[in-house]
Amino acid sequence: MACVERCRCCAGGRRNSSILYSILRSEERAASPAGQGPRRAGRASRGCPCGSRRRVSLRSPQVACKAASAVLVKTLRFVQNVPCFQELPLDEQLLLVRSCWAPLLVLGLAQDRVHFETVESAEPSMLQRILTARRQGEQPPPRGPAPGRPQHGPGGSGGGPHLPSAGEIQSIKGFLAKCWSLDISTKEYAYLKGTVLFNPDLPGLQCTQYIEGLQREAQQALNEHVRLIHRGDEARFAKLNIVLSLLRSINANVIAELFFRPIIGAVNMDDMLLEMLCAKL
Repeated sequence: MACVERCRCCAGGRRNSSILYSILRSEERAASPAGQGPRRAGRASRGCPCGSRRRVSLRSPQVACKAASAVLVKTLRFVQNVPCFQELPLDEQLLLVRSCWAPLLVLGLAQDRVHFETVESAEPSMLQRILTARRQGEQPPPRGPAPGRPQHGPGGSGGGPHLPSAGEIQSIKGFLAKCWSLDISTKEYAYLKGTVLFNPDLPGLQCTQYIEGLQREAQQALNEHVRLIHRGDEARFAKLNIVLSLLRSINANVIAELFFRPIIGAVNMDDMLLEMLCAKL
């Protein structure tokens, strides 16, 4: 209860100092001119049904990783500029950020219209892996994680990098294309980010009722904005909520491996987020 009481101090004056007003204001300050428009996503794999499982990497990692890093900085700056978020205890802030940084980043990639291309990575065949292991006197490494075996997250102690699959990349590109087709506005992106940021369903949260209220407020404001601006499109609010549902298919490990592993190497992603969250961005 003490935490909830602390959080209420920024909830007064809903009309002028509400969380959504603060989100929108901070988002508009952080908004940058739109970059390149959406480009056609890579072609779906044809023929072999295992094409979606082929490992891929960035075609231009220096360009794409730099763009993603800039979006991450803007995303965390946006989060820091939300007064009611800052009123939460640090451990609750970190819990929320650790859970939602990847969806927020992908929303930021869509908003800034960041485009990236991937290329198929040369992966040794199973026979090559077996022969190499025998020459080295080792057990052949498994081709993929065994059922039930835990996988290490970004920065964990699970060995070398895990290249994303073509199917995982297509999920990201499909999400970006969906956002671009809807021509989502700055205000709509802000309300979507507020809905994603304030997730009351995370285990370990103490201020669940307060956070649930903030998420509900974000949804209500989005609905009101859509009804005001898009009066002729009664389905737009539902379409924007479909965008939110598509975010559930985005894997944070994939985002970390694709855009940040080439930069941070073995550094733990959670450690980097904590450092950035506590820094003055």
